[in-house]
Amino acid sequence: MATIKDIANKAGVSIATVSRVLNYDLTLSVSDETKKKIFEIAEELSYEKRSMRKIATTKIALIHWYTEKEELGDLYYMSIRLGIEKCCKQHNLGIVKFFENNIEELTKENIQGIIAIGKFSEKEISCFKGITKNIIFVDSSPDEDMFDSVVVNFEKITKRVIDYFLKKGHQKIGYIGGKETFKDKTSDIKDIREVTFKSYLNEKGLLKDNYIYIGSFTVNDGYALMKKAIEEHGQQLPTAFFVGNDSMAIGCLRALGEAQISVPERVNIIGVDDISVSQYVFPSLSTIKVYTELMGETAVDLLVERFGGRNVSKKVIVSTELKIRQSSF
Repeated sequence: MATIKDIANKAGVSIATVSRVLNYDLTLSVSDETKKKIFEIAEELSYEKRSMRKIATTKIALIHWYTEKEELGDLYYMSIRLGIEKCCKQHNLGIVKFFENNIEELTKENIQGIIAIGKFSEKEISCFKGITKNIIFVDSSPDEDMFDSVVVNFEKITKRVIDYFLKKGHQKIGYIGGKETFKDKTSDIKDIREVTFKSYLNEKGLLKDNYIYIGSFTVNDGYALMKKAIEEHGQQLPTAFFVGNDSMAIGCLRALGEAQISVPERVNIIGVDDISVSQYVFPSLSTIKVYTELMGETAVDLLVERFGGRNVSKKVIVSTELKIRQSSF
């Protein structure tokens, strides 16, 4: 894997700066531009290049449901985006990028295809359909009979983590996760991780509602929610937490460290995503690896197939892998 020194050399900053950015050190004063550069380099250095055949240049829209600022707090989506951008270059596809805060500019471009990262409302999807029939969704599947999509199985992921904790003898298991809404505020989005956590533990007679904490999928909320759990439960704090994404899990690790609660001796933590930062934090984060770069590449491959004449929709479910590091036994 790439080292912190490799990232620092390519970013043109000190090793200490890279380390503090990757650990989400709130006392560090650097610009969002510098943070973005470091995060993107960390992701890029984790990719393996592969050759792909060229097709004629075509302009596609890469639509991200986050703003660039929000993306810095959830590197899962950044990693997918970078995978798409790399693969588009290999396919000789022109990209026009749209983030949530400039999506209204979409109709001004001559777009032949759309890759939409994130979750979109019916109103937004209707807008996309008015531009092109070649639409690929990544991380959501709004209509698998009409649109191609690339997703992971969050129900399976959640059960895998719970089964691992149970195998290790944990009976007091908590969940820290996030809640999302469509950007046009039309409705909340049901989170499969939270739903599955509740139903699966309930089946096993181990569900405790007061062990569940929900905020947003950010480092800061992970930190705040774990602090709240520590204050509320004290010595009765669960011995294991499944955390909805790695960004939140990194915040959880910081809160536990400040409270001098040993990880993993007292509390085990497992996140989701395996963003590049996860291997650099201390203790290194156990997590479910989601092959985000492959999700991005697969989305581009599906779009190329659409350009080639395929009319039958595909839903691709990308496999995941449990990676045990220092934050759990």
